[in-house]
Amino acid sequence: MVGNGLQGTLLGVRGGMEGFSTLTMSIVMSAYFVGFLGGSRLAPAMIRRVGHVRVFAALASFISAVLILYPTVAHPAAWALGRVAIGFCFSGVYVTAESWLNNSASNENRGQALSLYMIVQMSGVLTAQGLLVLGDPSGYVLFVISSVLVSISFAPILLSISPTPAFETTKSMSLRELYHLSPLGFVGMFIMGGVFSAQFAMAAVYGTVAGMSLGQISAFVASIYVGALLLQYPIGWISDRVDRRQLIMVVSITGGIGAVLGFVFESNFSLLLAASFLIGGMTNPLYALLIAYTNDYLEVEDMAAASGGLMFVNGLGAIAGPLCIGWLMGQIGAGGFFLFLAGLMFLLVIYAAYRMTRRAAIPVEETGSYAPITPTASPVAMELAQEVFIEAAQDDENNILTKD
Repeated sequence: MVGNGLQGTLLGVRGGMEGFSTLTMSIVMSAYFVGFLGGSRLAPAMIRRVGHVRVFAALASFISAVLILYPTVAHPAAWALGRVAIGFCFSGVYVTAESWLNNSASNENRGQALSLYMIVQMSGVLTAQGLLVLGDPSGYVLFVISSVLVSISFAPILLSISPTPAFETTKSMSLRELYHLSPLGFVGMFIMGGVFSAQFAMAAVYGTVAGMSLGQISAFVASIYVGALLLQYPIGWISDRVDRRQLIMVVSITGGIGAVLGFVFESNFSLLLAASFLIGGMTNPLYALLIAYTNDYLEVEDMAAASGGLMFVNGLGAIAGPLCIGWLMGQIGAGGFFLFLAGLMFLLVIYAAYRMTRRAAIPVEETGSYAPITPTASPVAMELAQEVFIEAAQDDENNILTKD
């Protein structure tokens, strides 16, 4: 995650130095999510064919090689192809690591394992922003550091004495069926794909267009993930105690206000950091919140099957996000970054309010538990989160039967 977080921010800065337009960089950044979506579909078959260790080593080797090639071939087409490859490979790496995690977790510690995994992911991205200021983005050193970090990640897998787990995937339910079961969950996941990809891929591009220094870009991007890390659990705790649709609206409104503040106070860096903290703290927990809300309308046996559809819809939104925000920034300048985020957040508010008029809320005591999950998760982590939901739901059913 340190290597991935560094390469994403670094490319956004280096692209500006190479004179690439905002729209061009949006295409380059969107390419990552094209590869990621494809990798999430194909990686399981690769693992079943040759095993976890070989897949992890092969894909991580490709990542390391592409990272070295970025500064060597500084052309938008080459970078876009490299981003597709890296997105595909990182997706496969996540599937491999997360399936090992899922296999090792027990019913007693699965929720804790998922929480710690989320913390490790966020911490890796945060650490990467600190490394950004250690070198010159116009040179090779930072790309080499990113490549070395990914190469080092081979060691725990290649030297592990733990047996490789059996790998099975769950059949996804159709998108039509998923939409009819939870329209808000379906639409919300698509919107959150656009929001997250804008943050993950275009925050550094925004900083470059806005004329920030390297240190300011690093702090700006880091503040998004600090907010996501610190506010994930408070929002999750609240979600288990209130009507989730109301919470989705409140969190979305707050995130939208944060984006508006970022647009208004763009020239005040301190307030800009506060706005980015608020945006990250609201938008990232929304991903897990929408999954929890969707599960409230699913039967226990359908929860795992729904995960594939939710991720696919989110992936489509992630591909579109950088393209839309790049076009908007090209039209009105750097402030288009915040206007895009604000527009999506308020759109989610409007749709959630509409859905509240179409269906009665499920009583709070009948809703499932919230499980932390990040938008960078692969299908395996999603299934791990769904297992937490399923186990909690089964425990609730058993408690009811015991009381009866």
